[in-house]
Amino acid sequence: MSRLFGTIKNLWESRQRTDEASDTVTPFQLKSGATVVIDSVLPLLLRDHSPIEPFTQESVWSVGIIDLGQSTYLHRFYFDDEDYWLQVLSHGQRDAQGEDLILFVYEESLSVTSETELKRLAGPQSDIGLPEYEYDGCTFYRQWGSEEGQTELVPLAEQVRSPEEHYKINHLSMLYARDIDLTDRREFLLFSVEEDADGNISITTSRGVTLMPSDIQVI
Repeated sequence: MSRLFGTIKNLWESRQRTDEASDTVTPFQLKSGATVVIDSVLPLLLRDHSPIEPFTQESVWSVGIIDLGQSTYLHRFYFDDEDYWLQVLSHGQRDAQGEDLILFVYEESLSVTSETELKRLAGPQSDIGLPEYEYDGCTFYRQWGSEEGQTELVPLAEQVRSPEEHYKINHLSMLYARDIDLTDRREFLLFSVEEDADGNISITTSRGVTLMPSDIQVI
């Protein structure tokens, strides 16, 4: 087990950025304590296209940031209702607008305690990383990697701040998507092998849907 997890640790460290982008401006004035209100029309729009049920109003508890390099950042906003989180892509540390908003809902979180279990759930013995992934009766298509067969998961290092603490989460992730017959909207499936500061490892599955800036109000 330690050898496999050591290999994962090396993958993370080889891709991590040395800076934490601590002075990065968060898009849409989203921050810890901010309240996000979602347009009441959105659930009606998604009906018959996606099983995701957006919340009506939620407060941001913690904020995560992932430096992708070349002044590109993923911002992640975690809410008081721990089932939901919002991801926004931005370009440059002073980009207060952002793009590619995705509202995610946690579908599953599994603790991993052995090398065998990790290989079965997210390694070569699993379907994660293949060009297509069947989930809940739907076919999702891989967004990262161009290999014809299974591709490696993508290392991401996330710095998270809440009103109570600051910590890091290491991810090995794979993103899938599918069209849902709505203009400029898609549904997403994100798998992530996560290691927290204490060395605990889990595998999370999140299902998400595209949001438009007009879908949200931040107060």
